[in-house]
Amino acid sequence: MTVSFGWGPVAARALAAETACVVVVDVLSFTTSVGIAVEAGTAVHPYPWRDETAVAYARERDAVLAVGRREATGAHPWSLSPAALRAAPAPPRLVLPSPNGSTVAADAATRGATVVAASLRNTTAVARWLTARGYGSAGRPLAVIASGERWPDGSLRPALEDLLGAGAVLAALAGTGTSLPTPEASAAATLWTATPDPVAALHGCDSGRELYEYGYPQDVAVAAELDSSATVPVLADGAFQEAAP
Repeated sequence: MTVSFGWGPVAARALAAETACVVVVDVLSFTTSVGIAVEAGTAVHPYPWRDETAVAYARERDAVLAVGRREATGAHPWSLSPAALRAAPAPPRLVLPSPNGSTVAADAATRGATVVAASLRNTTAVARWLTARGYGSAGRPLAVIASGERWPDGSLRPALEDLLGAGAVLAALAGTGTSLPTPEASAAATLWTATPDPVAALHGCDSGRELYEYGYPQDVAVAAELDSSATVPVLADGAFQEAAP
């Protein structure tokens, strides 16, 4: 099998050791935010924690540090909110902490795999980029990782939005006819194609409802802009940047 699917950082570490490329999916909101920022010309450094070590990490890279949604201000509007990032001035470099997508990306990168950020906004562009470079072939197997969320005890909570996002990428890859997916990857792709209204599912899933309750429905709306972006963020030199044509 040349295309596999897994959940969270543990799967990322295990599969990255066996694949040439890892596609990270964290729809609400890390990879959607990465796509928005990279489209604007910002290099995005993933970081697992939002603490004092993140402050030092950003300072060392002369980068802006994204804060929590509720901590963002007019003077410092950069956060994990894709809607806020779209409205904010684009800094040259941004450190974007996230316990889910950032952790998956960092773990995969340490094992030497090419790391790509995918969301529902760029699935076709990502699939075309991967196929053009031979990822998903016998010589260059790839893994698609749904980042998921966390339960209060820190354990992985599978998240529908990430399963749909991963399924969208996997379905687009299947459409190229070049991949041989695992049963898990095929099942994720089937879920995507069988979902009659993925936008409604995104707004109605647990994570989408949480963002509504917290006062950030616009973040769900941005994440639901299906296939609206041609940008493919690839992790290079510690930061996501737009892939070379």
